[in-house]
Amino acid sequence: MPYDISEKLKIAVTTRAIFKLEQENEIFEKKGRAEYEKYQIEHEDDILIPGAAYSLVSALLKLNSIDKLNHKIEVIIMSRNSVNTSLRVFNSIKNYNLDISRGIFTGGGDLAPYLEALKIDLFLTANPYDAQAAINRKVPAATLLTNNIPDYNIGDSVREIRIAFDGDAVLFSEESEAIYKQKGLEAFAANEELNAKNPMNEGPFAKFLKTIAEIQKNIQDTDLNIRTALVTARNAPSHERVVRTLRAWDVCIDEAFFLGGISKTEVLKAFGAHIFFDDQMTYTEAASSVIPSGTVPYQAGSTLNEE
Repeated sequence: MPYDISEKLKIAVTTRAIFKLEQENEIFEKKGRAEYEKYQIEHEDDILIPGAAYSLVSALLKLNSIDKLNHKIEVIIMSRNSVNTSLRVFNSIKNYNLDISRGIFTGGGDLAPYLEALKIDLFLTANPYDAQAAINRKVPAATLLTNNIPDYNIGDSVREIRIAFDGDAVLFSEESEAIYKQKGLEAFAANEELNAKNPMNEGPFAKFLKTIAEIQKNIQDTDLNIRTALVTARNAPSHERVVRTLRAWDVCIDEAFFLGGISKTEVLKAFGAHIFFDDQMTYTEAASSVIPSGTVPYQAGSTLNEE
């Protein structure tokens, strides 16, 4: 019988997201595919350094040690590279004892069709083009910032997985943010007050949050915990619609920060997130100096893509 992943939390991660491959990527961009492959083959026994996605992926994989979750987390390596370069990646995976055994190497082909075929729940990449293509197919995706990766906690002692989300255009739909962008803060505030009791529609990461919330319920009596946070530029009174939306979804966020324009970076550092998802690069670039951060693109055709 085929291996069934339909009930699992399926995470696809590119090689440059889970490991530091900026030097190798520079070889690819400046000297081409052949020189890149040659370099990778010559160094395939050299263990790669953890990258921006490593912290979250390694922490989530620890959930597979909990018997009643029935190996809930499935991580699949996705790469535009050829299979010739795969040995270095899987050697590094083995070195770090990561529970990852599946990979897709497209030899330059697009990844998005395979993300859709596998019904991936979260795609982490260092390539904005691939993140955009995934979002366009309604696959939750984020471009991780990889140029300045701090020394994240990657030890085996992690007992709490911490995930932080922005609200509008990430957990929630983009309608309210579009009003803010097109008509300004006053119109946004008026709309949110008028619709305070009307739950917002789901954004690209709503299903992922709901899945995490279900997992939280099943691990309450174990040694491993998940803690979620909402870190948003909203403040009162626009916070009410957020609370009522999460209540309608039957999701309880562990911590919520309604910052009203205050910098998110120090709050995220204090929270100690394994990753932070936001739709605005202004926030993810600042946060990436202290915690792993990913920018969530807007769907093609969204008004939020307009200058």
